[in-house]
Amino acid sequence: MLAKRKKAVISRTQLVEIGGGFRIPEVMAQSGAKLIEIGTTNRVHLQDYQEALEQGAQVVLRAHHSNFKIIGFTAEPELPEIIRLAHSHGAVFIDDLGSGALLDTARFGLSHEPMVQESISSGADLVCFSGDKLLGGPQAGIIVGRGDLLAKIKKAPLARALRADKLCLAALSATLMHYLKGEAECRIPVWKMITTPLEDVEKRATQLREKLGRGNVKTGVSTIGGGSLPEETLPTMLLQLDVERADVFARKLRLSDPPVITRIEQDKVILDLRTVMPGQEEALAEAVQRAFA
Repeated sequence: MLAKRKKAVISRTQLVEIGGGFRIPEVMAQSGAKLIEIGTTNRVHLQDYQEALEQGAQVVLRAHHSNFKIIGFTAEPELPEIIRLAHSHGAVFIDDLGSGALLDTARFGLSHEPMVQESISSGADLVCFSGDKLLGGPQAGIIVGRGDLLAKIKKAPLARALRADKLCLAALSATLMHYLKGEAECRIPVWKMITTPLEDVEKRATQLREKLGRGNVKTGVSTIGGGSLPEETLPTMLLQLDVERADVFARKLRLSDPPVITRIEQDKVILDLRTVMPGQEEALAEAVQRAFA
């Protein structure tokens, strides 16, 4: 809607394909925008943006590397620099963040994931991000920013077909309320998993082994994943189960009520206790015992 029949700039370092096979160039083409690719697959400079804007570009898009990393001989300008340059040419700057982080992941021993607040404070006109992933709510797409631009977006014919229903809005509202109350770390599942101390995870793994009377507790890592923090992990404690057929046993657990999702390493079934919420241990133990039976 905002970029229809307009020149839109994006760096080649950001021409990503997201889950489900959706590709940024194809999405932009269907919006009616005339795509201007700048830079190379590993390096883009502020001068590249300058030249595109001088050629009449009216929209600048940044797509965050949500699920991959570019390492080695790389370069990308800082976000505030790009925004200032875009605004000096009267262009709209749109920041596609993906993960929806509202808390600083660096506080918990992870690399820093770009936060929505940072984009807004840097002057981005629109910021797009997920309602799930690191935000921790229902699957949804969220756009925040300038009121006049949001008003134009709301008038797009697809806005009605793609609008969130009442259940989605209720779940999203409840999730955001936890942030407003300062309780996201103790009430939102993804943040509870990230912030749980390793000693607590080890204690629960040991208790589960004692209850089952089998298995070995060992150190391991939990992958953050979910379209954010690529290759980032947290230390965890695992319960390793020796079974005759790991794939068959794991399938039994997936089909149990409630379903139990495990992983298989070296023909062993692995339970990651960082991903088990407090209060779920009893149901987990019963599911494992039924699978052995």
